[in-house]
Amino acid sequence: MPRIDASGGYDGFFGGQAFRPTINTYQYANARAIAKTAALKGGLDSVVEEYNTRAQNIKDTLQRDLWNSTFEHFIDRYQVNNENVTYWDFIRGRELAGFVPWAHDLLDDDAKFGEAWKHALNSEELGGPFGLRTVEPSYEYYMRVWRYEGTHTECHWNGPSWPYQTTQVLTSLANVLDHYPNTSAHVTVGDYTRLLKQYANQHYNKHYGNILDIEENYDPDTGEPIVGLGRSHHYFHSGYVDLIVTGFVGIRPREDDVLEVNPLADPSSISYFRAERILYHGREVAVQWDATGARYGEAGLRVEVDGQVVASSDKLERLTAEVTRAPVSVARPFDQSVQLQATEPLPIINASVPNYDINRVHDVFDGRIWFWTQDTIANGFDTPEGSTAEEWVSLEFGSAVEAARAEIAFFANEEKGFDVPASYKLQVLSGEWTDVADATYDAPLANGITNAKWTGVSTQSLRILVKPQDGKRVRLVELKVFTE
Repeated sequence: MPRIDASGGYDGFFGGQAFRPTINTYQYANARAIAKTAALKGGLDSVVEEYNTRAQNIKDTLQRDLWNSTFEHFIDRYQVNNENVTYWDFIRGRELAGFVPWAHDLLDDDAKFGEAWKHALNSEELGGPFGLRTVEPSYEYYMRVWRYEGTHTECHWNGPSWPYQTTQVLTSLANVLDHYPNTSAHVTVGDYTRLLKQYANQHYNKHYGNILDIEENYDPDTGEPIVGLGRSHHYFHSGYVDLIVTGFVGIRPREDDVLEVNPLADPSSISYFRAERILYHGREVAVQWDATGARYGEAGLRVEVDGQVVASSDKLERLTAEVTRAPVSVARPFDQSVQLQATEPLPIINASVPNYDINRVHDVFDGRIWFWTQDTIANGFDTPEGSTAEEWVSLEFGSAVEAARAEIAFFANEEKGFDVPASYKLQVLSGEWTDVADATYDAPLANGITNAKWTGVSTQSLRILVKPQDGKRVRLVELKVFTE
């Protein structure tokens, strides 16, 4: 909204600098994180005091200056001053971004601020039928498009439902329901569950057979993806998982030795769930809900630590249990073969296929693994169609490295004609290419990680050879090489 109005309605993408609830919240969270980190380090009292003071100043200023009592919302004030807008004036409407301060617990628990949440639920305002709107339909430029790539509309924030901001708002709502009793008068766990389901449904792409494929943004009034470019597919934001674990399931992270669980699942619509193998303070945690016992054999809410029930209830409610810490050793193997950009001079990559696409060979070493089926985001090196000849992909490290094992990813999809290789092996260059010694090769795993190990060797060059099955092609998605 500020960039559109600052341009007089001619630009929906650039300009419109403003004092925003979002940016100030991020700076508040950064300052608090610095203070906490310094406190953990010890001996940095002046740093702790400085950044706690900065955080408090941001908090006080945001609550005082960005709350608009007319709109009952936190909204921008203009920093820009021109013929269209005036410095320090409020923008002329509510944006979904105004809920972000709750995501980082910036705000006081004030019932006045809780009025904002009415507008997130109102179907005529920010609560669209297929997603949360970034601005309201009453805005003059709601859903107007200024930017195109060919005939495709580009990304704008004047109404479309953005998964990224939906994640922020649901994080905020979870905090409000969990520990803002005065603010939460207008929202319930039913609202949280409904909005989370709405968000979950966006992940199922009806244009691709309802596969899990969340895109950049959506029309909140129809549910249709908007941008639809090659980059738009699987526009996944890791915060969605946090919503499930910390909100829906309700594991609330704490600094002390207490495990706190407060599920926000609506008992009137959620009959069961189980989340397990979640590491918390080094212990393995599971949370289970079964309204009737028909699903898991025992009714009620159960919290387990290392396989033992430590808290339970016959209803969905807050539970706590003391949990001693069990620090675990963390392995951080270094991928010797990673090439973050195709333009990097090292490692030098090569392939047996004539006139290969360097970017597709680079995919094998870029550290990214996915097995999605859309051709526009195919990831990896493909053997030629109709050939069962053994093909290879090689890399030259630039200096001698120790190599003793590899993690390999193969793509498989019957419709696309890809399957795991009939065989594969690794070789090192020592005058000539020779098989690695005493190799143990796992059976190739489709759309997963295949492991190989051998007697460690110092080498400057390594390659993988794959032989396709009859009538199938091989897509080598990733090759990672490790010292141990």
